[in-house]
Amino acid sequence: MSIIIDGNSKVVVQGITGNEGRFHTSSMLRYGTRIVAGVTPGKGGQQVQDIPVYNTVAEAVGNHGADTSIIFVPARFAQSAVLEAIDAGIKTLVVITELIPQKDAIEFIAKADKKGDITIVGPNTPGVINPGSRTHVGIMPVHIFRPGVIGMASRSGTLTHEIAWHINHAGLGQSTCVGIGGDAIVKLDFIQVLEMFKDDKETKGVVLIGEIGGNTEELAAQYIRETNYPKPVVAYIAGRLAPPGKRMGHAGAIVMGNAGTAKSKIEAFTSAGIPVAEKPSDVARLLKI
Repeated sequence: MSIIIDGNSKVVVQGITGNEGRFHTSSMLRYGTRIVAGVTPGKGGQQVQDIPVYNTVAEAVGNHGADTSIIFVPARFAQSAVLEAIDAGIKTLVVITELIPQKDAIEFIAKADKKGDITIVGPNTPGVINPGSRTHVGIMPVHIFRPGVIGMASRSGTLTHEIAWHINHAGLGQSTCVGIGGDAIVKLDFIQVLEMFKDDKETKGVVLIGEIGGNTEELAAQYIRETNYPKPVVAYIAGRLAPPGKRMGHAGAIVMGNAGTAKSKIEAFTSAGIPVAEKPSDVARLLKI
């Protein structure tokens, strides 16, 4: 059992003929991901890494039964790509593209919500990896991850890698790692991932890697406290020294006034009884597995 993706996922790569699409398709294939098709309008009939390329997602779904899409489409075309995938029947979308206009993201998230059975990871996500099934839909450095029992949900790509390395050295490994995305507007949030991990038999504990900006960490802490969450959770918050009003790396990582500060997030987790690591290397030690 795993969440979001597994060895049965049939993946289509939207934007496969671009530089990023080609590079990461090769990486995902080497890891073991079941990529069945690529899509680039006007490039139908080509092949990339022996993967057939189609002009539309509907063709990829019709010919190969694709159910998952990873999107490397430039920001100005990303909304159309996501909407096309939804209309074609894709159920899981991993939107790598960053700098998508917020209006566009709101529109495709609203359409996914209306459908009710669609998972969108991102935008601006490094993706999802399930080491146990050798399935990776994203751009993470796969050699870092090991099969194990810790579920990870993160707003920071690089910190995910570092903390996963420490978890490996503690002999725990990862069940599934999810990059929820660094934009101010994303579809999948910490609460939704926590609900998935709650029901996942592989996952024995959860790590949440947050950062300044927004209130998704505070809401997650409230959810954990109010539901008496049944699995141990450890948090880490990046950006403790970030100056107010300055965006730090991600579009969503900005503090305005007292909202979205590292202090408010740490206090929320602490008040919910969730240990907050001072350093990435402390996370594994705080996991009571």
